[in-house]
Amino acid sequence: MYQHIGRYLVFFGIAIAVVGAVMVLLGRAGLFSLPGDFEFGSKNWRVYFPVASCILISVILTAVLWLINWLRR
Repeated sequence: MYQHIGRYLVFFGIAIAVVGAVMVLLGRAGLFSLPGDFEFGSKNWRVYFPVASCILISVILTAVLWLINWLRR
């Protein structure tokens, strides 16, 4: 039983690392600095609302999942 939990923890750790690496690469590519992304704050704090980036990611994921579903038929 504990071996299964260990495998799940390793899998989720690798998945989190991959998602983090993708986020860093997308940030360097300029995805999270689109015109509809709101950022405000002062010297000691900052609030960031990535509205346009979330909409773009949602549209891309919807298209990919729709294509996968269409190809499986």
